[in-house]
Amino acid sequence: MGKTISIGTQSFEFIRENDCFFVDKTGLIKEWWENADAVTLVTRPRRFGKTLNLDMLNCFFSNKYEGRGDLFEGLSIWEEERYRNLQGSYPVLFLSFADIKGSTFEKTKKGIQYALANLYGVHRYVRTGSDMGIQDLHFFDSVTPDMPEDIAVLALKNLSDYLCRYYGQKVLILLDEYDTPLQEAYVHGYWEELIGFIRSLFNSAFKTNPYMERAMMTGITRVSKESIFSDLNNLMVVTTTSESYCTQFGFTEEEVFDALDFFEMSEQKEAVKKWYDGFTFGSRRDMYNPWSIINYLKLKELKPYWANTSSNSLVGKLIREGTAEIKMDMETLLAQGQIETPIDEEIVFNQLDESDTAVWSLLLASGYLKVEHIPEEIGGNYRLSLTNYEVRNMFQRMIQGWFGKSTVKYNDFVKALLINDLRYMNRFMNQMTGAVFSYFDTGRQPSEQEPERFYHGFVLGLIADSRIDYIITSNRESGFGRYDVVMEPRDRKQDAYVFEFKVYDPDREGTLQDTVEEALRQIDEKNYDAALIEKGIPEGRIRHYGFAFEGKRVLIGER
Repeated sequence: MGKTISIGTQSFEFIRENDCFFVDKTGLIKEWWENADAVTLVTRPRRFGKTLNLDMLNCFFSNKYEGRGDLFEGLSIWEEERYRNLQGSYPVLFLSFADIKGSTFEKTKKGIQYALANLYGVHRYVRTGSDMGIQDLHFFDSVTPDMPEDIAVLALKNLSDYLCRYYGQKVLILLDEYDTPLQEAYVHGYWEELIGFIRSLFNSAFKTNPYMERAMMTGITRVSKESIFSDLNNLMVVTTTSESYCTQFGFTEEEVFDALDFFEMSEQKEAVKKWYDGFTFGSRRDMYNPWSIINYLKLKELKPYWANTSSNSLVGKLIREGTAEIKMDMETLLAQGQIETPIDEEIVFNQLDESDTAVWSLLLASGYLKVEHIPEEIGGNYRLSLTNYEVRNMFQRMIQGWFGKSTVKYNDFVKALLINDLRYMNRFMNQMTGAVFSYFDTGRQPSEQEPERFYHGFVLGLIADSRIDYIITSNRESGFGRYDVVMEPRDRKQDAYVFEFKVYDPDREGTLQDTVEEALRQIDEKNYDAALIEKGIPEGRIRHYGFAFEGKRVLIGER
């Protein structure tokens, strides 16, 4: 074929000069310019072309690329004379926070300061401008990786001033992956320290900057205005539910199918759709992530690409340490079901430990979930599902990986359950809690105080292998209450199982055995068998198991 597929290239200039495969997204240039917003923040999941698109904007507008119309010949933006005249006509400040992933506040601040110092190095020529005064030169030379914080927060604004004077024209500012340091701050516990520094930097660069013509920022999440954008009333935010720019980041189905036709792979359309379709931006429900498509076009193998491109540590942390409700909802999603929840697109990272809504909102923004239904009323519940087969595959591997930390095979528990080997079930469970429990519980509260916080996820992971033969449900109404877990056999000749979990209460129970008896008594008194009996399962084929927990000690009883 006449086009080379370049994997991982984020340079627009390289792609165009080497005639590499490229899906025309120059409509972004026109849409952004005609919207005329002062500061635009576009949020999209990772690997959705954010960096390449910003580099394209840089190549189009930057006076560094004056006279490089050849890069845009044959693309849609070049059809209009007005835009041909705009090419190469502005000074541009282009920087990225994508690689700033420090484990401490000081490391992250130093990373941002390095990025600012490098930007000053790129534009060092303005230092020789005739209107640079002594104080300007002193400030310029003070921008180093070791600069004081008060210098760093003014660096972008002042460099805008120097470029504006040098060229006699206001600047464009392009900031890629603005929220990468903020996500790392949440994961590593220095959120409060970082937001003050970021807020001051952004206020100076994007709010009180008279030398800026307009700016675009990209990221995965829309961090709450109260956190870092409190002073920016000139910010246009574009999220995954916005109509603006809905086809400019990511590939539409038409673009994907055209690419398959071009590379003589038309017969693979349905398989590609099953694996990679499902992302929704605004009202467009046919969006694909470019990373998976480009890799598939080159390697011609259906497998996870996007889901395996970077660490999923934040996602894993949120689910592993989340409430029982989060784990039960994740089980529903993995079973190709849907969940209903409010969504707040302003992510408040310091609420992620306390708010299930914040967790689902972040997973939606990150591309792991898609919107099936938008509520008509403000504050209503969204209906969400996992984005596609690739994402579901990733989550299944992730959960199995947690149990892989143990030296035992977690499906041994199911084998013991099916043959009613209560002795082995108890030995296995205590071995698992000793080996795995602390790995699950890296959150704010120790496992001895709140095992139910993650227990549903733990036990659902143990019985995940039985999904082929059993329908597994959690926290559903039956009889006079809500059971913890039920395994309903697909073959009605097999036994059904009802699990009830209890945390040992020393004020009410003398021993763990008393707690087990209380769990079994609740199954009977609440008539949790009712839903199974209604489905035609004989009462004699329903087995009850009570689980009692005291820290990492477990006791299981059955009748």
